[in-house]
Amino acid sequence: MADFELDPRLARDTWHLGHVAGCQLLLMNDARYPWLILVPEIAGVTELYELSRDTFTQVTQAIADISKSLQSMTGASKMNIAALGNQVPMLHIHIIARNSDDDAWPGPVWGHGDPVPYSDDARQTLLAALQETLLSD
Repeated sequence: MADFELDPRLARDTWHLGHVAGCQLLLMNDARYPWLILVPEIAGVTELYELSRDTFTQVTQAIADISKSLQSMTGASKMNIAALGNQVPMLHIHIIARNSDDDAWPGPVWGHGDPVPYSDDARQTLLAALQETLLSD
C-alpha cells in the first residue's frame, strides 16, 4: 500500500527477510531467540480484527505456515505467537520459537535481559536459511 511505512522501531530492531501474504517478514535482531515478526502492509491498522476477511485469512494462514516451518527448522518445543502492540501500535505479529532452556523460559521474552545482536556472519547465514525455508515455494 502506498501509505504504508514500517514503524521506525521495527525497522531499527529487525532485519528484512522478504514478503509473504501482503506482509513484511522480519527477523528480530536478538540472537537469544529465533524471533520473526509479520507486518501486514496496511497503513493505520493496529488490530487483527481490522483486517478484511480475506486479508485476515491470508495473514493467519501465513502465521500458521511460518510457525510450522520455524518450529521444524529450529526444533522448538513451543511457538509463541502474539500481536500486542502496546509499544508499537502498528499491527505486527510476533512468531517466536521457544525452548525450555532459553534465557526467558517459561516467561515472555519481552523485558527479559538485553537483546544479543546477531554477528554479521550469523545474521547472513540465518537470513539465507530462513529465506530458503520460509519464502521458497
